[in-house]
Parts: sequence; structure tokens; C-alpha cells
Amino acid sequence: MSNDLNEYANDTAYHRPVMLRECLEGLDLQPGGRYVDVTFGGGGHSARILERLQHPGHLFSFDQDADAEAEAARLARPEFTFIRSNFRHLHAELNQRGVLPVDGLLADLGVSSHQFDTPERGFSTRFDGPLDMRMDPDGGDASAADLINEYPEAELHRIFGMYGEVTNARTLAATVVSARRGQAITTIAGLKKAIAPCTPRGKENKYLAQVFQALRIEANDEMAALREMLEQTARVLRPGGRLVVMSYHSLEDRLVKNFLAKGKFYGEAEKDLFGRTDLPFEVITRKPVEATPEEIALNSRARSAKLRIAIKN
Repeated sequence: MSNDLNEYANDTAYHRPVMLRECLEGLDLQPGGRYVDVTFGGGGHSARILERLQHPGHLFSFDQDADAEAEAARLARPEFTFIRSNFRHLHAELNQRGVLPVDGLLADLGVSSHQFDTPERGFSTRFDGPLDMRMDPDGGDASAADLINEYPEAELHRIFGMYGEVTNARTLAATVVSARRGQAITTIAGLKKAIAPCTPRGKENKYLAQVFQALRIEANDEMAALREMLEQTARVLRPGGRLVVMSYHSLEDRLVKNFLAKGKFYGEAEKDLFGRTDLPFEVITRKPVEATPEEIALNSRARSAKLRIAIKN
């Protein structure tokens, strides 16, 4: 086994970071630099970044999950600060601490293995448990169960189609509304049973994954939070600083790709009166970096990951 694969294999059961070596190389880590990991999760990437830092180097890691905060306590050292916050508050949190600008920022947009593997969090179709799916269960936001039981049919149709890219989204929404009239749908098993009539035979796993993705994105306002965070990266990174973003589905990757290439999420890059574009980033990955077959064999979550790297102009 190569050194790279040893890195993957030696990570904690809490979470195995995807494309660890590629992310660290993308950040171009300098021992005395300031770095931000906006998605601490299980701390796999953060731990490896910290190994390469020395005073006055510092790492600031964000996560809104209480379980992640508890995991972060294991990394306690002078060069590390954990920030319990959604990454949409990136600039405000760093500015408040007087640490701007920073030298590099990493965003691993996937759900952590721990969240998927904890039945009571409700993220995985593999277990029964409450329909929760909130990244911050203490935050007071609506759970997936709230959406399923309270959203109008038209709104369910919208999120299933837009965020889950479900082909029969209209029928699915109508089926959910019909099922909830008899009894509230509060568990994973209950949702599976309710939507069984619309679930394609032989493609159950893929279909349920799409439905769960749609509910999770809506419950956590993920697309809006991602847009807000990306827009702030140009304000928090120094010129020459590195932005490393790893996404796991086409909706995220499209936003990241467009923002890095055009400085905006939709439409073409804006030009001045002389036809010149003033873009915040220079993209250094023409095509997204993808995991090797060897890593995918060890960690199936790596299969859909796409890594994009850019330098702040």
C-alpha cells in the first residue's frame, strides 16, 4: 500500500477525508500561514493541516454540528481555533477575530461519515430513525419531517425536482401529501413506506438517495449558504491565496465552477467598458480533480467527489 493510501486508511472511524493529499497540495500549505477549513466534520483534513503548521501559523475550522465541536476538542493546541458556526458567516467570524486576510481556504461540502452513520440524525436511507437531517439540530431550523408534513404540494414538487433531480417529482409530491393526510410522516421507515408507490423497482437506492438529498439541502438551506460563503472567499483570502472546494453533486459543483470561472453563479462574466473581465480568481484546475480508483475502493464516498482549486487574484 502506498503512503497516500496509508493516509486514507489511518483516519478515524468518525470520518475518512476524501482526496486528502490532493486537498493539502491544493492549499500549498506554508508552516507560518493562516488557513481556514470551513467544513470541519470529523476533522480529517484539519488534523493534517495542523500537522504542517507551526507558530505563527494558525488554522480556523468552522462547523455548526455539536458532534463536530466535541471531535474538535481532540485537536486542541495553540495553532487551532474551532468556530461553531455555519460557514455562511465566514467573513464576520474571521473579521471579529482580527485574522484577515488568510492564505488558504478549504471547503469539503460532503456530509460526514459520522452523520451518515448515526441513525438518529436521519441522513441515511440505510437505517430507521427520525426524519431530521439538520446539520445543527440545536439551531431551531425546520427538520426534514417538518418539510414533509407541512410544505404545500407545490413546494415539495419544487425541492424534489430542483434539489433531488427526481424525474417524477410532481407525482412524488402528490403521493407525500396524500400519505400525510392519514398520519404524520416522522421516520425514515415511514417516508419509505409512504413513497413506495413512486419508487422505481430495481432503482430504490438511487431514488431514495435523491429524495433524501433534496430534503437535506432544503432543511439546511445549503445552496444559499454555499453561494454566500463562496462570495465571501474573495474578501477573506489574500492575493495569491488558495481556494480549494470539493463538491459531491452537480448542483454544488455547478455553482463552484461558475463562480471560480466567471465571478458569478449564473450568466457570463461581466466586462468593463473596454471589454476586460476582472475576475476574483484564477482557476488552476481546468477539469475537476477526481479520486483515484484505489481511493474509491477504500472509500465509496469519494466516487462522486470533484475538487476545484483556484488562486485569488
